[in-house]
Amino acid sequence: MNDIIEAIKLASLQIKDLIETGDTGKSDNQNSTGDTQLKLDIASDEIIEQIFATVPSIKKIVSEEQDEIKSLHEDGEYLIAYDPLDGSSLVDVNLSVGSIYGIYKNDFTGSNIIASVYVVFGPRVEMVVAMNNSVKMYRLLKGKFEYIQDITLNQKGKLNAPGSTQSCWYPYHKQMIDDLFKSGYRLRYSGGMVPDLHQILLKGGGLFSYPGTTDKPKGKLRQLFEVFPFALVYEFANGEAIDGTKRVLDIKTDHIHDTSPCFFGSKDEISIVKEVYSKNV
Repeated sequence: MNDIIEAIKLASLQIKDLIETGDTGKSDNQNSTGDTQLKLDIASDEIIEQIFATVPSIKKIVSEEQDEIKSLHEDGEYLIAYDPLDGSSLVDVNLSVGSIYGIYKNDFTGSNIIASVYVVFGPRVEMVVAMNNSVKMYRLLKGKFEYIQDITLNQKGKLNAPGSTQSCWYPYHKQMIDDLFKSGYRLRYSGGMVPDLHQILLKGGGLFSYPGTTDKPKGKLRQLFEVFPFALVYEFANGEAIDGTKRVLDIKTDHIHDTSPCFFGSKDEISIVKEVYSKNV
């Protein structure tokens, strides 16, 4: 596993340089879900694939920017699903973005994820590793990632990060979000999954929601590349991750690009979601 973490560190250094100097324009390509790929997405994907190809312990990889699983090393032990540069459209306006990695064994399912890593590219570059029931944060200092702290969520938080298109929310979801604000929760939402979930973790708790909506009943965020890796982080940090009623990591995956509604938070916030959704879904 250490060789994978080191590979992610190396990729992150190169992606950091790419963000600072690379072309932020659109390419002529679309990914498998029909989104126009930015040149930064493609270049970040190439960086990660090239570095992972040198790591013998990695058996297979699959990127959010690709249509198929790629085999790397037949004798490898680990499978990695990754989002090379989540929120890449925010680079143009100088907001934080990130890379997300889910590390699996045997197959790409929530029940088989064993570790996850995400990297935040903002005013500072920080890497968070969820492994062995702990969540550890590292910061890039003078060219090296240095350990900063373990991350643990409080029982109850103060932040509310409501995602997706509000005009397509179901009425009961809108009421739940409104009630959270009325009870004193503070809005914190940048439109970037990585920095918004990172903020909730570092501030001790809250709720990030990206529900099913009238136009996207199965949500927008992808299970393998986004939902499962962060679910593991939140569970290891003493929080929870659900699809509204069920534990996210128990969700069935039929296709590598399957999506799911998702709610990440500390235990009190997730209990509110469960109560509301159990009555309405």
